[in-house]
Amino acid sequence: MTEPLDVRERMALCDLLLELGPDAPTLCEGWTTADLAAHLVLREHFHRWSDAQRAVEKAKGFPAVVARLRAGAPLIPWRLPRIRNTFNGLEYFIHHEDVRRANGRDSRPPMADLEAIAWGATGYGARRLARAIRPYGLELVRPDGARKQRGSGDMAVLTGPASELILYLGGRRATAHVVLSGAPAAVAAVERSKITL
Repeated sequence: MTEPLDVRERMALCDLLLELGPDAPTLCEGWTTADLAAHLVLREHFHRWSDAQRAVEKAKGFPAVVARLRAGAPLIPWRLPRIRNTFNGLEYFIHHEDVRRANGRDSRPPMADLEAIAWGATGYGARRLARAIRPYGLELVRPDGARKQRGSGDMAVLTGPASELILYLGGRRATAHVVLSGAPAAVAAVERSKITL
């Protein structure tokens, strides 16, 4: 049986963090790999996410922080099936790509479970972006032709694999492998928008 998405992405991210070390860049503005690892530990253990608390976590040493991250999330709520897949699985995928792409690594081959989970989760980001670009609408299109439409009027169209759409909607616009097309005014509204997941 294949490991759940959150476990696979967590382990791969931890391996990459140790390979690159604590000072490598990420796509999270101003954060190094040490900052990102500390953030993920704090997020899962319900600690404050302030800069000061992140500094306290980082002071424990990069290997120790990565080891705590690798040890896994608390059972409640992070390993409950829907939460584990949608929230933690996608969180780890996005942050894994934050490290990979900031360090010159390109996208990976498609993973069926990731694509299914990401497609299901695109609705939230698409609704937020569609509200931000009113009076225009937004359409998401996968390579297989599946579509989701939010809003009405002239449409901006984002085309790409669901995992890349999630990255785009999550604020990784410059590195997400998607195509933005459609009505010029709607496209311009998307480009001006600041909405992220």
